[in-house]
Amino acid sequence: MSENKRPDTQGWDTEAVRRRIINEVDAGAETGSKKKKHRKFNWKIYIAAVVLGSMLLAGLGWILANDLCALDKGNDTYTVTIEEGDGVFKIASKLKKAGLIELKGFFVLYEIFTGAKKDIDPGTYELNTSMDYRSLVNNMYDPDARRRAQEGLVLLTIPEGYTVQQIVDLLAENKISTKEELIDAVSNFDFGEEYPFIDSSLNGQINRLEGYLFPDTYEFSTEKSAVYAIDTMLTNFNNRVSGDLLAEIQNSDYSLKEIVTLASIIEKEAIGDYEERANISSVFHNRLEGDNGEVGNALQSDATIHYAMALMGLEDKDFSTDLDSPYNTYLHGGLPVGPICNPSLASIRAAVNPNDTDYYYFAYGKDGVSHFFRTFNEHLSFVNSDMYAPG
Repeated sequence: MSENKRPDTQGWDTEAVRRRIINEVDAGAETGSKKKKHRKFNWKIYIAAVVLGSMLLAGLGWILANDLCALDKGNDTYTVTIEEGDGVFKIASKLKKAGLIELKGFFVLYEIFTGAKKDIDPGTYELNTSMDYRSLVNNMYDPDARRRAQEGLVLLTIPEGYTVQQIVDLLAENKISTKEELIDAVSNFDFGEEYPFIDSSLNGQINRLEGYLFPDTYEFSTEKSAVYAIDTMLTNFNNRVSGDLLAEIQNSDYSLKEIVTLASIIEKEAIGDYEERANISSVFHNRLEGDNGEVGNALQSDATIHYAMALMGLEDKDFSTDLDSPYNTYLHGGLPVGPICNPSLASIRAAVNPNDTDYYYFAYGKDGVSHFFRTFNEHLSFVNSDMYAPG
């Protein structure tokens, strides 16, 4: 490159360069200052956010506290049933559905962190919305259930009107004993002279004790024999059918077996209260003791045929009033050969003390009650009406 083309640096105006640099620095400072002004802290927004957050937390805290401590939840009572095997989520769902808690998940956390689940027993409980979480748990505790579990006992209700076969099945299902041992006990075991009502002519048959296994709620031991369980029910029968009631039976025109037999039919036919049972009893007493040209002394109870069918292993489709059985009260007048179930104390009392009526017929209505009639034509008119409820 030739020397005459080099830039003449010596000719630069140093003062102008200095001013330019200073101007650029000042411009940068001014721009930064403007940016800082844009990022100025907004105290109003901050305060509003704090207040809103505090309100939300306070509201949530109140909701949690109200549910946990039942601060303002009314005073209503609900029934809750806890089943064997219900877990924490299932229990919380049942309480929520009943209206006893609002926050199902919060109750689950309470159960988990406090170990409350181990304090809840299966059962049916009356619980109130005024109860806090701790009270709810405490009221779902059954000390008797804990005792039974420790002692190997099972709380079991024998329903009124169950047959011996049904009782055997129920005991076996609840592991009181095996079905084979139970059948042997009711069919063959010699219970001695304590129960004179046992018909020895039926030894070897499952219906030998029919009518005398008293329906009630028992604590059965899984560690004792089948005979012990059966004897417990027989003893209860002896205790309940005693005193004035036994005296009434002995002073009546019927034996204990006949009264229990009649009571078992009343039990199977009744759908209502004691008054209905006493009216049904009057129908059967009128037939047994009267002289009705239409029916003679035939009780004509479908329940007796159903019992005979069960003993014979027949199905419902085989039902017939012509069934060949000593239990068929259409073919045979008077009482059947024995009880057809294990009746309640109410039915036994009704059998001894029928209402004083001139009824000879009854039928079930769609209104949920039994209707009683003096003549067959009255009965037939009702059966052919739209008020009759067959079955």
